[in-house]
Amino acid sequence: MLTEQQVFGVYVPVVTPFNTAGEVDLDSYEHYVNNIIKHNIQGLVVNGTTGESPTVTVEEFQLLVNASRELLKQSSIPLMVGTGTNDTASTVKRTELAGHLGADAALVVVPYYSRPSQQGIIEHFRKAAEVGVPIMAYDIPGRTGVGMTVDTARTILEMDNVVGLKDCSGSPLLVTELTKYGSKPILCGDDQHFLDMLGRGAAGGMLASANVRPAEFIEIYEYFASGQLEQAKAAFERQTPLISLLFKESNPAPIKWLLSHTGVIGSDTLRLPLMSISTGLQEELRAYQAGALVSGL
Repeated sequence: MLTEQQVFGVYVPVVTPFNTAGEVDLDSYEHYVNNIIKHNIQGLVVNGTTGESPTVTVEEFQLLVNASRELLKQSSIPLMVGTGTNDTASTVKRTELAGHLGADAALVVVPYYSRPSQQGIIEHFRKAAEVGVPIMAYDIPGRTGVGMTVDTARTILEMDNVVGLKDCSGSPLLVTELTKYGSKPILCGDDQHFLDMLGRGAAGGMLASANVRPAEFIEIYEYFASGQLEQAKAAFERQTPLISLLFKESNPAPIKWLLSHTGVIGSDTLRLPLMSISTGLQEELRAYQAGALVSGL
């Protein structure tokens, strides 16, 4: 089971590869995840929003968790599984299932679409935490339609079994305010704010861009953690063009295209309503990849 002390460094929220028929591609998944876990990541996150969790069935959920557990059996890397939905009862059931399947923690997002009150958000997390599986709360108002206030986040972080917060709030306000009070660990989920949020007290990042460049994002964190701030800044600035491209269209479409283009997964197939990236962005990513190879980035 995940502890607060393990919430630091770089966690990678993986994509869910689908074949051209739209089915989960386990061969691609195993090749791709093995490529990630050979790096010094601190956590693997399966079935998060980067994994297109709203379109993954319960049967596929079990398939992915079982495959991930098998891939990690010789590793000390914790497995975190996205279990949050916009329905508290189904979130509880998925969290129970994740625990039964051997997940070390559950990633639970603020309920989307329904725009609950702050008290409703608190009660949603209270029910999830009562399952007994360690919970990483996840605030991403740009996708859910409502975000946590500082007081709500503090209340949730004080709950038993809640081990931390993934902050995709879009600004450094939440992490800045929470760390004033000696908060449980916070992971930056906004890749473009990673270095800034480390400087404001974040313990690390849960970074979609690390699917493409795990070693480089680990390097940023390790430079920062060792006090080499200028080196951290320079290393982060080398990745900002990539981050900009990977979030130019809806995540995870650009990441899937680049992983497919480089042969890491078999196809960039997504499930509707998500669609593959535009030809314009494909050209930009090809140009970036060619330039990165020439420059050795």
